Amino acid sequence: MICVRPRPPGRGGVGPGRNLGTVSEIEIRERRFDAPESQALIRAALADLGQRYGGSGDETPVDAAEFAPPAGAFLVAYLDGRPVGCGGWRSHGEDGDTAELKRMYTAPAARGRGVARSVLAAVERSARDHGRKRIVLECGDRQPEAIAMYTSAGYEPIPNFGFYKDEPGCLSFGRTL
Repeated sequence: MICVRPRPPGRGGVGPGRNLGTVSEIEIRERRFDAPESQALIRAALADLGQRYGGSGDETPVDAAEFAPPAGAFLVAYLDGRPVGCGGWRSHGEDGDTAELKRMYTAPAARGRGVARSVLAAVERSARDHGRKRIVLECGDRQPEAIAMYTSAGYEPIPNFGFYKDEPGCLSFGRTL
């Protein structure tokens, strides 16, 4: 289990009388991809994608076994004991050096509290600990907050890959771990 203390709300400077809100610890735990709390978050992620893009949200073939160590991992973030975010990685390509980031999601009520960045860092650490040297991801152009987070975390555009590589609006990113 990984514990992270996120930034308090109101990320600006600290001054007399400034209300910083309540700071809660984010706990990140490895879970099975097909565990109930994982699946609830994945369903919410797909519903969010469905609102942005239509349809089921993502038709990419995914097998729960792909997220089992040592070929992958799936992580769930808890805030105040409730599952509020997730993300995982699976092996990508033939070389065994690359991981693919999948199913990153933060529940709307937990956004802006450092959950996504904490999950991203934990996913990267897990992939690195399992011998991966690079991580790649695919997302769409209707996810500006995700794109901003990935680019600020050092991800750079790469040639499109995956299920949606030829679709308009597909964006792919990667970074060295």
